[in-house]
Amino acid sequence: MPRLHADEIAHYQREGWLIPRWQLPAARTEALRGALDELLRRNPGVRPEKLVSAHIDGDNGEGVRGVADFLDLARDPEIVEMVAGLIGGHVALWGCHVFCKPAGEGYETPWHQDGHYWPIRPLATCTVWVALEPSTRENGCLRVIPRSHRAQTLGAHLHEDRSDLTLNQRMADGAFDPTQAVDLELQPGQMSLHDVYMIHGADANRSNQRRTGVALRYFPTSSHFDRRLRPVNGQSGVPVNFAQRPLWLLRGDDLCGLNDYRAGHPAGRSGLPAVAEDGVSG
Repeated sequence: MPRLHADEIAHYQREGWLIPRWQLPAARTEALRGALDELLRRNPGVRPEKLVSAHIDGDNGEGVRGVADFLDLARDPEIVEMVAGLIGGHVALWGCHVFCKPAGEGYETPWHQDGHYWPIRPLATCTVWVALEPSTRENGCLRVIPRSHRAQTLGAHLHEDRSDLTLNQRMADGAFDPTQAVDLELQPGQMSLHDVYMIHGADANRSNQRRTGVALRYFPTSSHFDRRLRPVNGQSGVPVNFAQRPLWLLRGDDLCGLNDYRAGHPAGRSGLPAVAEDGVSG
């Protein structure tokens, strides 16, 4: 089981992001590209940068027909183990967003902080961004502002009424220094991890090469996924339904005791680990 090395954990804590040494095997990455093809086939009317909750098989209630392979990826024990090394041993999955930027016309993702959008209190999430295709400066790789997470505060965001953005909330000018940005270039199978307060974004894809990544969202169960909250009141540019967003308890216990692991799941099922008759989780 790949645990993060001490220097990797220290880098994440200091800088707010990490590209770990471990990566997906080539065969697994190739299989996920097949799942991506199926996801795109199922959603011809959805912008490929906005494939939210892609891990929920079939109609996910948020305008996308997902593919179960992405849930398998999100529950991969090796990835969960890495996340636990950063946020602790009690881990829940709450989201999966596929960002597929077509060659020549891929949308820009404006500078933002994830926590501005999300109903988690106290704010806490580690995002694992898995590259399925090369992600480079030329085709709009993820860019981060190192150490911008350290104050644990959210800066002002402004609404942009534009149709060529992945998200419609942008950090206000002057809130950070964009010349400090670091480009997180990845090859297929590599991944980056970043903190919920990290300022990040991605340029438009004007190259001749498509760029696709899968963003997996995990939070420590000491926090509450508060389904009553609508942080940007439907103005994110991506349709979401947090009231019915399913959660999965992947490791440990629900420490805050407030998280609902039944909402959004089929009747008779939940996101809690299965427990055998002898009381042992399986």
